[in-house]
Amino acid sequence: MKFRLYFLSFIVCAIILPSTAFAGGKTDTAEKTVVVYTYGSFASEWGPGAEIAKRFQEQTGYTVTYVICGDSGSVLSKAIAEKKKPRADILLGINAFLTDKTRNAGVLEPYTSPNLDKVVPVQIMMTDDHLLTPYDWGYFAIMYDTQSKVPAPQSLEDLTKPEYAKSLVIMDPRTSAPGLGFAAWTKAVYGNDYLAYWKRLAPSVLTMSHSWSAGYGLFTAGEASLAVSYTTSMAYHIRYDKTDRYQALVFDEGNMIALEGMGVVKNAPHRAAAQAFIDFMLTEKAQEVLPETQWMYPANTAVPLPESFKTVPMPKKSLTISGTEAEAAVDAIISILEK
Repeated sequence: MKFRLYFLSFIVCAIILPSTAFAGGKTDTAEKTVVVYTYGSFASEWGPGAEIAKRFQEQTGYTVTYVICGDSGSVLSKAIAEKKKPRADILLGINAFLTDKTRNAGVLEPYTSPNLDKVVPVQIMMTDDHLLTPYDWGYFAIMYDTQSKVPAPQSLEDLTKPEYAKSLVIMDPRTSAPGLGFAAWTKAVYGNDYLAYWKRLAPSVLTMSHSWSAGYGLFTAGEASLAVSYTTSMAYHIRYDKTDRYQALVFDEGNMIALEGMGVVKNAPHRAAAQAFIDFMLTEKAQEVLPETQWMYPANTAVPLPESFKTVPMPKKSLTISGTEAEAAVDAIISILEK
């Protein structure tokens, strides 16, 4: 999950080379590396990428080369474009809504890590055959500014009440994972009546931003009382802003689960290194880096959570729908909002 508020400006995928890539003397770096396609925030200066690469190299001897491809959709698109001659070993950051598209693209091969069943609970497994392996997870949520003039809503339906007119920031489901997550959430709760819900909700929407960063920035600037994000956004504010002003809301009807996964590229140039990377990403040594950099829960249940997570509410009910269902709802939702 992205958390520092910033805008990505990548037009093409950018490569972050390991620090050893420019070392002098004879080297077999090409055979002792793993190439990971991922999204911008994972490999950014405040993300977990650098520390994970360092620890992975210390344990295995492999260096990590990150290729930044904007968002998770771009990660998949680049792999598809290179399908006949793969350059990547790992795709990292494929969200649950891209699972069907990833499988149909045929760019990954199943890999069952020996660490998987020991540490990852079955309810967050992304695929039965382990085409994708989860490394972090969380819940989509409505974030509430306790200093606003409206009461905290208690359900998705509450958001449609007149008192919340122009109070909610959402993200475009075509360009934002939280945007698509919220669309999926409404579909999971309302089923075939989801479009009627969106018609009721439309007056409450202040704006639909292109990205999570832009939308959440409006919320924290005091422009809106409510915003779509993750329950663990609350942990970030506790850790870095030293405040519990921004509260994550969990609803009785349940919250949509958010999953991020990784997979081994089919015909990867460095297959053994790719499998070693998956194995390492599930260890405590890698997983302990994630909570306060990704601002998500680690997939490894043995990893203790930092203090900032202790007051983050946990939904009593987890909701899921397929990526195909979620994508199918998008165009109709957009047409309602653009009227």
